[in-house]
Amino acid sequence: MRYVVLAIVLIGATTLGGCNEGVLDPKGPIAIAERQILFNSLGIMLAIVIPTIVATFGVAYWFRSSNERARYQPEFRYSGRLEVLVWAIPAMTVLLVGGVAWVGAHDLDPRKAIDAAAKPVTVQVVSLDWKWLFIYPEQGVASVNHLVVPAGTPISFELTSSGVMNSFFVPQLGSQIYTMAGMVTHLQLQADHPGSYRGLSAQFSGDGFADMRFAVDAVPAQQFEQWVASTRDHGPTLDAQSYADLAKPSEAVTPFTYGAVSPDLFNAITSSTMADDPMADDSLCTTRSMRAER
Repeated sequence: MRYVVLAIVLIGATTLGGCNEGVLDPKGPIAIAERQILFNSLGIMLAIVIPTIVATFGVAYWFRSSNERARYQPEFRYSGRLEVLVWAIPAMTVLLVGGVAWVGAHDLDPRKAIDAAAKPVTVQVVSLDWKWLFIYPEQGVASVNHLVVPAGTPISFELTSSGVMNSFFVPQLGSQIYTMAGMVTHLQLQADHPGSYRGLSAQFSGDGFADMRFAVDAVPAQQFEQWVASTRDHGPTLDAQSYADLAKPSEAVTPFTYGAVSPDLFNAITSSTMADDPMADDSLCTTRSMRAER
């Protein structure tokens, strides 16, 4: 028995050792709230699973062949009390877990602004084959596969895709969200403290998917301003031609920056992908015809 307990402890320690840099090690308000939802749901389910396991062993022990006090009832068919118990407990579990998920989904709406004293920083994100482009429209700079944000400041993301649907995810900051061509999704995140966090693509998108990762560096506000100023002094300009070159498929791209960005480039990227997509054109025509009929 001692060795069994020791084995359980070692397995548990090994498993929990991999929880760093993941959803169980949150570094922002959204990730913390999501972890709490996970723990609440786990607690509700364990409140059912543990008694069920204990009851299974209890029934097996009580109805063992050597227990003369156990009544053998081969003709037993139905019990109203057991039926109520068997169906009521799972129903309550579904209601409770569903309620936790429903409330959390509204509280953590991706578009909902984070309550903070600092002014949010806008970052426009474009998923490419197979890399990430981050545009800072207010600062006039951009970076590839490297996201720098001020710590303690809400980050307002606007996300789209150059073609294939993808998924933007920073596990320690929370809220995976999809990027789609011709559409813009919104996400609010915040890093509470300075640090470096892992970002990744959570949607398979082809050969270079495995290397479609990026680093998220949360730095003090003053250091963020210094990074912006340094970036403006180095690197080429991100315009239509350089974006077209960047959009060509490439794998394991080393992070680099652009010192300037053409105005309204993000909207141009979204509009161009809609124009290149026949289905998008059809949907636009359908929408326009419906409006005309009205």
